[in-house]
Amino acid sequence: MNRLIISAKNLGELALPESCPRCFWLKTKARGKLPFQIFPGIFSSIDAYTKRVVHAWMDQNGGAPVWLDGLGEVTGYIDPPHHSRFTMEVPEHDILLTGAPDGILKLADGSIAIIDYKTAKFTPAQDELMPMYVVQLNGYAAIAEHQGIGRISKLALVYAEPVTDEETAAQHEIHTDDGFTMPFSVSVHPVDMKPEQLPPLYRKAREIYDLPEVPEGREGCDDCKFLDNLMLLARKL
Repeated sequence: MNRLIISAKNLGELALPESCPRCFWLKTKARGKLPFQIFPGIFSSIDAYTKRVVHAWMDQNGGAPVWLDGLGEVTGYIDPPHHSRFTMEVPEHDILLTGAPDGILKLADGSIAIIDYKTAKFTPAQDELMPMYVVQLNGYAAIAEHQGIGRISKLALVYAEPVTDEETAAQHEIHTDDGFTMPFSVSVHPVDMKPEQLPPLYRKAREIYDLPEVPEGREGCDDCKFLDNLMLLARKL
């Protein structure tokens, strides 16, 4: 078998009801995203800034900000390892599971919470993605425990929603000499610990990846339609 290197988030896509074998096969073979699935960098920048805000507060005050109370008593943090080092072998399927957790927080009982920051409002659309996030965070937990980082007791998504109403925009204090600031409203959404979901997805990922030819796509898959249109356009050039 050829080794399959896959991120916990991409593995989680297989847990979505609308998961598409064709898109998964193409993405894993290319070891990246499809051309039309580029994620805007500004969101990653804001997520990274949120992490820095939390770490700076804890360095200065000893505990977590009030808006993280939903995680319980936080006593410290661990700088998340780089994704190239935050990995775990799954030898029975020749898989290397990778990840890049946004936050690894120490709790008062000696256990660890792993969190993922989202620059977004929690909406029904976000709720539909929860099966993917559950696998993603449980994948991070598996890697963290495998590497001896600690015992994982909590997983959570932390949504930072930009506050952009007219009243807030009119406040004098948001203005600075070189620009303006934007406040965020934060909400914590616990994620269930479900390590049992990982092994079946390892098998499924391996089965799709090992197919000698691209499989049929899911009926109605929008990404497949985009890809077909790109291929048709390319033939005409």
